[in-house]
Amino acid sequence: MHIGIGNDHVAVDMKLLIKAYLESKGHTVTDFGTDSREPANYPIYGARVAKAVAAKKVDCGIVICGTGIGIGLAANRVPGIRCAICSDPYSARMAKAHNNCNMLAFGARVVGIEVAKMLVDEWLNATFEERHQVRLDLLEKLAKGEEIE
Repeated sequence: MHIGIGNDHVAVDMKLLIKAYLESKGHTVTDFGTDSREPANYPIYGARVAKAVAAKKVDCGIVICGTGIGIGLAANRVPGIRCAICSDPYSARMAKAHNNCNMLAFGARVVGIEVAKMLVDEWLNATFEERHQVRLDLLEKLAKGEEIE
């Protein structure tokens, strides 16, 4: 699988460890993040990965900042992106199984590396359960400004 990864200055070390972990499992990883520890704006890196996912230049994306919240919110501003901000493996699995999320976000200040690996594994190994498509269709209508009931 071809995975895009991005991060801000807070998550440089976590990004490098997750990138190496993914590559050790045979994945191709394209790095859209920063390697600098100088203050950086997480929306830039979240958007870079999200745009690559939306354009199908990568299969999916992982973004990391201090909490995962800001970079995940940035990714979700890109049309076609469903980025789940997770800090536990069950939520990461359900993000794919129920919401078919094409991106995962987490925080380098929230989870340690072993939990981060579990998040990645649960999310990548989960399969979307098609019975939930009706809910994704409703989300898409909301994104277009349509009413839902």
